[in-house]
Amino acid sequence: MVVLKSMKSINTELEANQAYVSLASFSERYNKLIPAWLPQATESKLNEFRSIYPLLFKEDGWSIEKHRKRFMDWLVTHYAS
Repeated sequence: MVVLKSMKSINTELEANQAYVSLASFSERYNKLIPAWLPQATESKLNEFRSIYPLLFKEDGWSIEKHRKRFMDWLVTHYAS
């Protein structure tokens, strides 16, 4: 039974990562998942990223699974401190 419980939580997390959400929800989840030393997502940075890469946004919204890695790579190279 414990194994089934673990599998359920994995599926729930996977579904949450695949879901398309608003910019605000994506920003909040993204900032919780990244290490503290990485630059944080802000609305202006996310909007700039979206305007540069419109083909990544055929669906309406943001997805952790689809956009997190690409946004992180872009953010680190464009907003290094």
